Amino acid sequence: MTAESAPRTGAPEGVVPSGGSPGLRRARLGVADIAFFVVSAAAPLTVMAGVAPLAIAIGGIGAPVGYLLAGATLALFAVGFTTMTRHVRNGGGFYAFITRGLGRPAGFGAATLALFAYNGMQIGVYGLLATGTQDALRALWGIDVPWPVIALAGVFVIWFLGYRSIEFGAKVLGVLLLAETGILALLAGGVLLDGGAEGLALDSFAPDNVLVPGTGAVLAFAFAAFTGFESTAIYRREARDPARTIPRATFIAVGFLGLFYAFSVWIVIQAFGSAHVMKAVADDPLGLFFTATTHYVGGWAAALMHIFIVTSIIASQLAFHNAINRYGLSLAQEGVLPAALGKVHPRHRSPYIAGLAQSVLALVVVTGFVLAGADPYQQLLIWMNTPGMIGLLALQAITAIAVFRFFRSFPHNEGRWRTAIVPLVATALMAGALWLVISKIDLMTAAPFATNAALVLTVPAAFAVGVVAALRIRRTRPAVYETFAAEPPEESDDDSPEGSRDDEPDASGGPRAAADAASA
Repeated sequence: MTAESAPRTGAPEGVVPSGGSPGLRRARLGVADIAFFVVSAAAPLTVMAGVAPLAIAIGGIGAPVGYLLAGATLALFAVGFTTMTRHVRNGGGFYAFITRGLGRPAGFGAATLALFAYNGMQIGVYGLLATGTQDALRALWGIDVPWPVIALAGVFVIWFLGYRSIEFGAKVLGVLLLAETGILALLAGGVLLDGGAEGLALDSFAPDNVLVPGTGAVLAFAFAAFTGFESTAIYRREARDPARTIPRATFIAVGFLGLFYAFSVWIVIQAFGSAHVMKAVADDPLGLFFTATTHYVGGWAAALMHIFIVTSIIASQLAFHNAINRYGLSLAQEGVLPAALGKVHPRHRSPYIAGLAQSVLALVVVTGFVLAGADPYQQLLIWMNTPGMIGLLALQAITAIAVFRFFRSFPHNEGRWRTAIVPLVATALMAGALWLVISKIDLMTAAPFATNAALVLTVPAAFAVGVVAALRIRRTRPAVYETFAAEPPEESDDDSPEGSRDDEPDASGGPRAAADAASA
């Protein structure tokens, strides 16, 4: 393990120099903006209406606690993760952190897995967009539209929203997120004011209702519901005061999702009553939240819920699309991906070529599923999303190890709690979460063993492809390999307000770039 005490300012052949094209707009995103991106990626309304009833069916009335436990676990992971963001200025997110802690081959593997996982999540959700829109059109207007038309139209909508500026995207996500959380808040208000079906009770949190055989499966669903929260770090170059903005946005996102999920599940249990909710789930799981909303708020609110589920899915896709674009931009500027992907739009300052490439990939994959006669939910969504979700959980577990290794490689003043104890605990918990999800995969996919095994094995396969690519690049393009995930040179931007530069010293008293401890 070698330590380097200064940022690398040169660019190897194939790397887009910072002055060669406009850069991303710096210092434009505040805490709320970044939190909107990561919470929107989780699609909270869609998770509640579409997945929470299954969690109740499996785990009983103690299901809300599963979401609290998952949130607490991810908050522990975020402690080391956000501490490391103060020492790593590279915009590569997971792969930059893993490179610093575990070496370049692991970093290349992480980069490949991140692209694979985020694309799987984003592209698969076009199947959910199609089925959700079909349900809304039938329920509200009795219209039937073929799912391929909706899915392919969705590709163009997401491309356009990602093509625009990051501020535009943040505003869109802010509005959509307020809409989807607002409708659940109306349901909660109606239930609380009415007192529920049997009177408000806290029996969901009683140990006898939590420690049941289905709790492990509930935890698996709960961890999947937080997917995307870790993407705060990739907005570093566009964040205002990233050393503070990113940690705050991360903890706000995790805290909000954990409490919001647990509260919403508890509310719907109260809506039917602890003694009757299991029968309601068995009779109509997908209609559980709609029925409760109709009863406690009104049919108009249930109609809005149909619409807001569609906008929730669009918000999730846009958040993942933006994350993928910034990974592609970073890897292009590293010299790993084609240099064209590193171009930034002169007006919107968005990674528009990377966005176009991602949209073309989505178009090809969705068209392939259409031509194969696949089901949009059971195959396009499940087959693409499942390995994506497992891949992101695996990256979180690897990152937790990398945080521990990183802080052992150079002097710092961060404290043992944040740099050693919590990262080790987070590593064990994230590995347990990964095992839980894999062991319960049949509940998520309803697919045979061979299909599930293939879906799971794509994750280590993607990581291995990256490691092999690293070894090849080390031999054929050593300059690119040696500067992979290096600290970037300080950039200036005419749009940046004075005082927003990201060059303050880190906790060890030196520049952030002193943290580069990548292994050859």
